[in-house]
Amino acid sequence: MSKLSKMLSERVKTIPMRMGGRNILDFFVESADYAQNAVDIFKGEWATALPEGIGAEAGMVDLFHDMRIHWLHEQFDVKDKTVLELGPLEGAHSSMLEELGAARIVAVESNTHAYLKCLIVKELLQLQRTFFRCADFVEYLKRDPEKYDVCIASGVLYHMRNPVELLQLIRKASKHLFIWTHYYDPMVIEQNDDLAYRFSDGEPFEVSGYKHTLYRREYGLGLYSKVSLGGNAAYSHWLSREDILGALRHFGFDNIQVNFEDPAHANGPSFALTASRA
Repeated sequence: MSKLSKMLSERVKTIPMRMGGRNILDFFVESADYAQNAVDIFKGEWATALPEGIGAEAGMVDLFHDMRIHWLHEQFDVKDKTVLELGPLEGAHSSMLEELGAARIVAVESNTHAYLKCLIVKELLQLQRTFFRCADFVEYLKRDPEKYDVCIASGVLYHMRNPVELLQLIRKASKHLFIWTHYYDPMVIEQNDDLAYRFSDGEPFEVSGYKHTLYRREYGLGLYSKVSLGGNAAYSHWLSREDILGALRHFGFDNIQVNFEDPAHANGPSFALTASRA
């Protein structure tokens, strides 16, 4: 065997190791079902059930007909408005906002697989006014000077390590805010063994003069789930209901409306709210 042949042979042996043991032929599709083929790139990772018109099976949760977004629209009327969406997950709410007539939706997602799933949804639904950004939205907000009519932060506040900082950054980006989030209630969480073991005792913290308490929550084995809905660290900090509302008022948000309150939610007490500032 020549020196060149031997070198090539040794390199070929390392290819399966670098590709996780997969053959390049595993990355090709053999059917004409383009929608399902695209969805199956992330097979087993989808949380959201896709609209029937797409003709593809994905997750189980119906977020394309979310009443919380319809309520948001009743509060602010997103038609012809610019919207900043933090953590779009798989693009369901983005699609709803476009259907409701939003002029432009900028959706910022830091989970790379979630971002790519959003692009699949954008292509399958032919979204025209939605623009997905692959970025950490905290860092994005720190450097993006653009102002938006409405900011949507659904399912993200309780994944933050510094949730009050996020509220402060949102204040600079928009005068109108929608949030859906879990919150810490000791009367509920401490009596639920499935929840309590993940939390540590509260620690005092302060952001821009606002004093509050952070409750550390560990993701644990959830970090290894294919359908990962968590943040970008091994833990996050939850706020109490009172501290969430207090932080909003501290940063100038008033006219706070609360809806979809669910103290008995399986994953911890939750509520939705809208807020505006002058």
